[in-house]
Amino acid sequence: MRRSLAAAVLAVLPALTVPALATPASATPPNIPSASTAASRLAALTVRPESNHSSYDRSLFPHWITVSGACNTRETVLKRDGANVVTDSACYPTSGSWYSPYDGATWYRASDVDIDHMVPLAEAWASGAHAWTTERRRAFANDLGGPQLWAVTDEVNQAKGDKDPAEWQPPRAAFRCTYARAWIQVKWYWGLSVDSAEKSALTAMLGTC
Repeated sequence: MRRSLAAAVLAVLPALTVPALATPASATPPNIPSASTAASRLAALTVRPESNHSSYDRSLFPHWITVSGACNTRETVLKRDGANVVTDSACYPTSGSWYSPYDGATWYRASDVDIDHMVPLAEAWASGAHAWTTERRRAFANDLGGPQLWAVTDEVNQAKGDKDPAEWQPPRAAFRCTYARAWIQVKWYWGLSVDSAEKSALTAMLGTC
């Protein structure tokens, strides 16, 4: 009887521990298209030179806005994309881990992580957002419905700055396919244009998929 009971307990234990072991190191933002769909959407984008650089101001894209309770957009992405994230009453992460797909690094302090706009705000401005309303720019800067916001290593995000894929690509080559697919999706969804060098770089990146 005791052996049967012990065997039953041991049989249950693995099932109980699987969820903890299966917890992903990071989450992925939603609605990243397949490579073939991304290629079709890239072909559909308007190709034209960037413009209106001199009139850009980051304050024209209000962020981070309150999403739920005490949590703003940045904190929401940190909770979404981190593993075992614990927050305080102000929604600031006090513990957890974040995997940065751009460079393959894992961080254990929220202060080491930036929330990157896949398509930078200045890039969006020069690609058509200069003609948008402030309300539309706010929605773009806080877009949680697509692959626009990523939790990544702060120094890598700073190195990227406002550059497009013709000027900067993730140092982790294995991620460039996903990066291109996400970039194209954001530009396609929001109706933004691409310049010729950017389109060529994205085409080459899709070739790595």
